[in-house]
Amino acid sequence: MMKAVGFHTPGGPDVLTELDLPAPEAGPGEVRIRVHGAAVNPADTLIRIGDVDLGAMPGPYILGMDVAGVIDQVGPGDSAFSTGDHVMAVVIPDRPHNGGYAQYVVVPAGQVTAAPKNVSLIEAATVPMNGLTALQGLNVLNARPGATLAVTGSTGAFGGYFIELGKRAGARVIADSSEADEALVRSLGADLIAPRGPGYAADVRRQIPEGADALADAALLGADVLDAVTDNGLYSSLRAIGERGTAPLPEPAPRGIDYRYFGFYENPDIPGSLRDLTEAVEARQLTPRVAEVIDPADAGRAHAALEAGGVRGRFVLDFSRP
Repeated sequence: MMKAVGFHTPGGPDVLTELDLPAPEAGPGEVRIRVHGAAVNPADTLIRIGDVDLGAMPGPYILGMDVAGVIDQVGPGDSAFSTGDHVMAVVIPDRPHNGGYAQYVVVPAGQVTAAPKNVSLIEAATVPMNGLTALQGLNVLNARPGATLAVTGSTGAFGGYFIELGKRAGARVIADSSEADEALVRSLGADLIAPRGPGYAADVRRQIPEGADALADAALLGADVLDAVTDNGLYSSLRAIGERGTAPLPEPAPRGIDYRYFGFYENPDIPGSLRDLTEAVEARQLTPRVAEVIDPADAGRAHAALEAGGVRGRFVLDFSRP
């Protein structure tokens, strides 16, 4: 048996409860991870409130999209991993194995990579999903040396990774920030900063008259930030247009701007990208940020804090204890 955190019926943070469930077994091409840390992401809150199609999946629903821990079982078939390996993994919370808020998680070996050696497993748990999303965002927005990239929501986990990985790709990055967060955003490597809020696009244009080549809208501001993008440039929201929390966009797009969307699951090379993230962390080009390490029983508190806003980094559920 194992401890896990999940829910039976969608609702507020209080529907999350500790569960005793059978530990999953690794099948062909899979590995089982004894989880040490499971990150809590905004996407988890959307699943919890029922903002996705749970379909015929019987409860309980176990959330969590990224974990780090130690492999304790390797399924039949070729595998690059062995028991005892310290790893991090991206998890897709659906049947047959559910999500990452659990002591044991089974995932395909292709969703696993060696954990960075220079950070703890708790810190490594914050990297996979947001890191893969940032890499896919940079790919979709044609990040390249010399390109100018704008980003909103810079202080969030995705925004911070986007800045750091954008700089690693050789781009110039203009990020949004409040005065209180400016030191943090500069420490992540932003070349330029524009005040967050309704004046962001105008300030981007003040500093970059031609506009940014592309914008990653993690704050979901929609039409309010389009003026920050150059003619025939690229705009992408962190969620698909029309999803909960997104702002409307004009149709057709003005000035030849191309609307795009990205998600980590669309990454064409998840194994390679996960290895890239490990290398970036070990080279100190990517900085895991932990907001707080909490007991799994407090998962509801983490969800409530994410929904209230203002969280810097990620809450991590500590499953390392027996």
